[in-house]
Amino acid sequence: MIILVAIKRVVDYNVRVRPTTDQSGVEISNAKMSMNPFDEIAVEEAIRLKEAGIASEVVVASFGVKQCQETIRTALAMGADRGVHVETEVELQPLAVAKLLKTIVDKEKPGMVILGKQAIDDDANQTGQMLASLLNWGQGTFACNVKVDSDKVIVSREIDGGTQTLSLKLPAVITTDLRLNEPRYAKLPDIMKAKKKPLETLTPEDLDIDVSPRLKILKVSEPPKREAGVMVADVTELLDKLRNEAKVI
Repeated sequence: MIILVAIKRVVDYNVRVRPTTDQSGVEISNAKMSMNPFDEIAVEEAIRLKEAGIASEVVVASFGVKQCQETIRTALAMGADRGVHVETEVELQPLAVAKLLKTIVDKEKPGMVILGKQAIDDDANQTGQMLASLLNWGQGTFACNVKVDSDKVIVSREIDGGTQTLSLKLPAVITTDLRLNEPRYAKLPDIMKAKKKPLETLTPEDLDIDVSPRLKILKVSEPPKREAGVMVADVTELLDKLRNEAKVI
């Protein structure tokens, strides 16, 4: 079974993002970029399934600017076998990514597609669900445990009240949550080997997919700064401020 993993290049989670001066987006010109953390978990899970003998090959796919190839090489260094890069300068939105992924699925014929549940830049949480709909496959979102059993995959997923367990017929789409696993660090020899692993480069035009944005960002701004707190002497003063100043009681 081939497992296809979708990964995204985003601003590193340790970087404090700021809006551009014209408030049209986020400033990324000099920001450190890395693989989306949820996608790292997806890559790790696919590699573990391969190590367990369940998968024969792990293919990673990324969509966007040329620098996405660096992100793919990171996944290859972790243990993925080969990569597919669909290069475009267009800012891709979830539906466009789902359509591009579908064409890769149609070509590669994977038994499972694993994605991060969301990207930390747009927090859309849509691509996996859209892909499952386009493919008419079962889906297990927010996965915290994945177990393949013959032609089925058992997925425990995070929900508000705890966890829910689903049985999905393969092929299926799975999106990963934080508690699924802890991604490994790539070792130097593996990083060197990753440079020689196959990486196919395509364009949306090659796949006959229109990736024109359907949504327009009107404004990106920082949240308003919170006012400093006030120390009160006792409960009586607290109630007085809540009643007469904040007017919340």
